[in-house]
Amino acid sequence: MKNSLRIALLIDADNASVSTLDYVLGEIADLGMANVRRAYGDWGSPHLRGWREALLSNAIQPVQQIAYTSKGNASDMAMVIEAMDLLHGGDFDAFALMSSDSDFTPLVMRLRSANMQVYGFGKSQAPTAFKRACSVFFYVDAQEDSAPAPEQRAEPTAPAAAPAATPQPAPAGTATIRLVQPSKKTKNELRGDTGLVNLLRNATEASKREDGWSHLGTVGQYLVNRSSFTPKNYGYSTLKPLIVATELFELHEDGNHLRARPVGNTAKKAAKKTAKTAAPAATKKK
Repeated sequence: MKNSLRIALLIDADNASVSTLDYVLGEIADLGMANVRRAYGDWGSPHLRGWREALLSNAIQPVQQIAYTSKGNASDMAMVIEAMDLLHGGDFDAFALMSSDSDFTPLVMRLRSANMQVYGFGKSQAPTAFKRACSVFFYVDAQEDSAPAPEQRAEPTAPAAAPAATPQPAPAGTATIRLVQPSKKTKNELRGDTGLVNLLRNATEASKREDGWSHLGTVGQYLVNRSSFTPKNYGYSTLKPLIVATELFELHEDGNHLRARPVGNTAKKAAKKTAKTAAPAATKKK
């Protein structure tokens, strides 16, 4: 049943951008219900100023953790400890971790060993080990946009009436942060991603039936079990349009199911069949 998962959302505020929060909450809403929402950090730090308003408007509980040293990871430790407390409480089906920090890889592996689904939300350049450890890892990159420097104007030579108040441009060098969602990859871009192509081919090969076809649902289950794959990281909402875009597979409706197989399988089977029928004929001539 949709929205049946009970999810604990834990946010590493020191290592995540507040501009990505709406996207993360939207994805979690599709997965289930985030009964616990906590963000960890030193809330006296100017670095977390942008998070404070977001906490109130999204019912996220701030967990204060003083940074004992300038390069410490006290917030990470607090997040891990509370994750284990929540795990042993037995009230959740899944965890959502908003971070790009590879230090959480052991935590993810521990949660998954307890049959927890773990959804990661972080940068596409996050360490591979952390991404692969998650059940699904969503790319939520943020990009800084520098504001243009204010236009220089000549000083007036004579007093003039005060002009109407107008919005002042942002000071030079300030920056705004915006979410950069994964763009829809083209056929050539998808085919150029060797890891993706091999993953899709292995999935169809591992789940194919005797007739050479693989049910798309079974292929999707294989991908979930073997990797942190999600088609959304390639700009596609579901697996079907992604596979269609690669033009490496042919699809066929089988009742209420979709079947897939690599393009060229039909020609290969025909060639094998021809070879088998030709072999006995050559033997008879001898």
